[in-house]
Amino acid sequence: MTLTESPSLPDPALGTHPNLRPADAATLILVDRSQRAPRLLLGRRNARQAFMPGMFVFPGGRVEAQDRQMPVFGMLDEVTERRLNARVSRPSASRPRALALAAIRETCEETGLLLGTTDAGAPETAAAGWSAFVEAGVYPDLEALTFVARAVTPPRHSRRFDTRFFMAEASNIAHRLEGVVGPDSEFVDVQWMTFAQARKAEVPAITLAVIEEIETRLERGNKPWLPVPYFFSRNGRFHRETLD
Repeated sequence: MTLTESPSLPDPALGTHPNLRPADAATLILVDRSQRAPRLLLGRRNARQAFMPGMFVFPGGRVEAQDRQMPVFGMLDEVTERRLNARVSRPSASRPRALALAAIRETCEETGLLLGTTDAGAPETAAAGWSAFVEAGVYPDLEALTFVARAVTPPRHSRRFDTRFFMAEASNIAHRLEGVVGPDSEFVDVQWMTFAQARKAEVPAITLAVIEEIETRLERGNKPWLPVPYFFSRNGRFHRETLD
């Protein structure tokens, strides 16, 4: 593992809140490579949201208890499970699975896109928050995901997340729900953007850093053994460590 200061991020602002333990969270980066220039799906957060209002971000959110209970199709590979359990206080067999499922569930809730497969029929049961998958006959597919980045919110901010970024091809979208995005929703708009467009969009610094990492990863063939960047703050400076 290599520790360096990250040139892609500004110095983290010193917060004034109690130093909360970061909550486990997960994000999904959908990539559409059906055209010459790859495109990424980003959503604009409602301006009324307390966290990153009005910014373009990847869909995602905190891990919920039910994410450990949802039936799935496929498994995460051994390297991914090891990396997802790295640098945590209590590694477990269930944590990687829950993180991956949180990314899929949150993407459904925020964009109406269900990532998975219909080849295995409909799940017979669903954990709370997963009913859309049963109704659409879609199993969430863990094998469609690649773990590509991790970032922790700096200390003393009002909300802190230990976020794992997953990537998946848009071809793995099995179903679309209508009416999820709108003026009263968490996302008021979603757009497929090229890398050039995403860099110019109103995105948080960490999202921009991950966009740059994703472009490099795709150029290198998105091989599963490529290292995963890990962004965090230490002594008032952002750092980038690689999980090999």
